[in-house]
Amino acid sequence: MRTAFGKLIASPPRILVLGFAGIVMLGSLLLMMPFAHVSERTPSFIDALFTATSATCVTGLVVVDTGTYWTLGGQWIILGLIQLGGLGFMTMSTLFAIVLKRKISLKERLILREAFNQTSIEGIIRLVRKVWFYALSIELVGALLLSFRFLQDMPPGEAIYKGVFHAISFFNNAGFDVMGDFRSLVDYANDPVVNIVTMLLIILGGLGFIVLSDLADIRRANRRLSLHSKVVLSTSGILIVVGAIVIFIFEYSNGKTLAPMTLGEKLLASFMQSVSPRTAGVNTVDLAGLRQSTQFFIVLLMFIGASPGSTGGGIKTTTFTALLGAVAAMVRGKEDVVFFRYRLARERVYKALTITLFSFGLILIATMILLTTEDHHFLMILFEAASAFGTVGLSIGLTTQLTLTGKIVIIALMFIGRLGPLTLSYALGPRQVRVLYRFAEGKIIIG
Repeated sequence: MRTAFGKLIASPPRILVLGFAGIVMLGSLLLMMPFAHVSERTPSFIDALFTATSATCVTGLVVVDTGTYWTLGGQWIILGLIQLGGLGFMTMSTLFAIVLKRKISLKERLILREAFNQTSIEGIIRLVRKVWFYALSIELVGALLLSFRFLQDMPPGEAIYKGVFHAISFFNNAGFDVMGDFRSLVDYANDPVVNIVTMLLIILGGLGFIVLSDLADIRRANRRLSLHSKVVLSTSGILIVVGAIVIFIFEYSNGKTLAPMTLGEKLLASFMQSVSPRTAGVNTVDLAGLRQSTQFFIVLLMFIGASPGSTGGGIKTTTFTALLGAVAAMVRGKEDVVFFRYRLARERVYKALTITLFSFGLILIATMILLTTEDHHFLMILFEAASAFGTVGLSIGLTTQLTLTGKIVIIALMFIGRLGPLTLSYALGPRQVRVLYRFAEGKIIIG
């Protein structure tokens, strides 16, 4: 007979929630150890919890400067939390099980299915192997390229360390940096190597491992891309290009951001600021200096986020595209939502609508609470809330000034944003019961 505790954590969503919560708590305790911080004063538990949550949920919002406040040991703890949070603790434990040649149970496969947002457990272990291969390969190449570039500006040891740290952070869309003084990559705003490598790491991490696997297999298996990969690639490409164009136009004459740059530098900075809000949290211009129109546009990009099965957050590109498809179908008088000559199941559209409204409601509630507890203007608070929920990590200066209540709200948003609102609701809500009857159809006037 199972115990009450066993029943409580029986479902895969609950195991995921408890697993991430356990990692966050462990990371918080480690960051409070004397070897983890430079200052003689031990960080408060809420600051350690905030940092551990931000790292595990691959967000990048920080209340203290990562490069100067934490020691090398503390930074390595943060880096470990980023890797663990980005790839998922179940992915890590499954890898160890594979190395030790231990059989993967059905329950573990179900948890992995939930973690990767898959519809079936078929091929899930093969996907885990690919996840680790792609992640380590991409991070290694990124670390080498960044290290070679940093060698021109700093000693070899520091260059290699910063190359490795930032490659792992950027691929996992975490946004943490160890440049010091909250600078991020502002010093490299005009550097094509750092910008291009960073953008590629962010994009590859944000596409999702299912898409990366699909792209890798297409040449070997001589097959076509799946509908999921087509939607993700086309939506991501359009959002990046449109985002860069909008930012370029809005900021072209802004003396605080793009105006002092050459045309090529403006384009490079525009693309970086377009890619980064897709949950990466890296900036090469002063975000506080952006025009309010640009800041609001970035809020929209952060809300959309990355793609399913990736290291990023947000409502996801496929959710956004499904909603646009539903609107287009309704306007054209069509019954079905069609992409690339494939009809989308109606429950998929319902799920996209549910996720979007749920997420929008969470951000609104959090924003209202923060407007009560924080003495700052509306857009600054909305920007912070959207950044936390989308696990982006961009900020226009509010994070370090948050009150205790404000920090708790942002921690909750980061946690919910990483796991996904539906996963959390399934974990905390009652078990789903299949209804054996349907009510009579009724009619209401819409619009």
